[in-house]
Amino acid sequence: MSDDIRKEIGLRPVINVSGTMTSLGASIVVPEAIAAISAILPQFVEVNDLQRKASAIIARLTGGEAGFVTASCSAGISLAVAATITGNDLLAIEKLPDVSTDKNEVLVQMGHVVSYGAPVDQAIRIAGGKVVFVGQATSTHRYHMENAITDRTAAAVFVVSHHVVDYGLLNLKEFVEIAHAKDVPVIVDAASEYDLRIFLEQGADIAIYSGHKFLGGPTSGIVAGQKELVRHAFLQNMGIGRGMKAGKESIAGVMAALEAWETRDHEGVRERETSYLQLWKQALDGRRHERSSPYVRERALLPLGRRWPEGPDEGAFVLPPHQFGRMTYDRATTLALEIVVVDAAVSHGLTSSPRGERGIIRQKSSCSTRSSA
Repeated sequence: MSDDIRKEIGLRPVINVSGTMTSLGASIVVPEAIAAISAILPQFVEVNDLQRKASAIIARLTGGEAGFVTASCSAGISLAVAATITGNDLLAIEKLPDVSTDKNEVLVQMGHVVSYGAPVDQAIRIAGGKVVFVGQATSTHRYHMENAITDRTAAAVFVVSHHVVDYGLLNLKEFVEIAHAKDVPVIVDAASEYDLRIFLEQGADIAIYSGHKFLGGPTSGIVAGQKELVRHAFLQNMGIGRGMKAGKESIAGVMAALEAWETRDHEGVRERETSYLQLWKQALDGRRHERSSPYVRERALLPLGRRWPEGPDEGAFVLPPHQFGRMTYDRATTLALEIVVVDAAVSHGLTSSPRGERGIIRQKSSCSTRSSA
């Protein structure tokens, strides 16, 4: 029997050089979390009591007053938004996403309206929130937000992500200052962020993290922040949060991952990850080609992606240009591949990417860097 479950169930082995991408399984779960999950799975527990234990650890690590574990960061956004609309009104919680109050508007800077696999504004609408876009995609000024806040504003959501526009928008401190001046709570989507404390320190009322990305825990979301608001968010488990609940294994796994995070050698991890990236960069440098055809848009040599057999020495794969860098590596073969992005007319017959462009990968030569696994 193989030690690699991927082979047992027919999955391709993958070496991730993209980061903590949900579509690639997010991250490798740390041993401490695996041990905690294995230990609690055979046991019955009072889940609410387990959440109280998790709250103490979350508070210690994030600097918040309280916290809990939910299904994902996206779920956490919905629960936190719902909390600002319903408070502790159990009937209002049961009625969501239908609302009986006009105070359900949620502000989001236009440059933060992105998709992380689903639109961020949908997470708000699920909770009964009415999204109010602030500013333009590349420009938000104080007066935009100040004039967007009314007596119908329930919350303001700030998104921290590589997807968002980082220039011309309000930073978190300004965002918080404007919101708090009119008693509007601020919710921060910090799904993939490495710093567990900075957002609450900068004034956010709620910060939400993924438990399964840089933390190396099981699939989960962590809601942390101001005690009353966290409690109201947790109460949503009696409503829309029922489908977003975390099991005992996720809660215990997150608790263990957080405690492992507390003692982790972060500088050492960063240094090791940087050295891996440098190895990839060195392997790819010198293998780049200048444009040699009027049809060629870009060229780059990358490790093996998914192949379409076209003969004994050649394979092809359609790779949308926006996915450059999201590479996979087949450990059974060691090949350097050339990605050529060409005009759609040239690659007639291949599946088009969302941008109407097409990519072809062709085998070039044996790669000098081999996987040891």
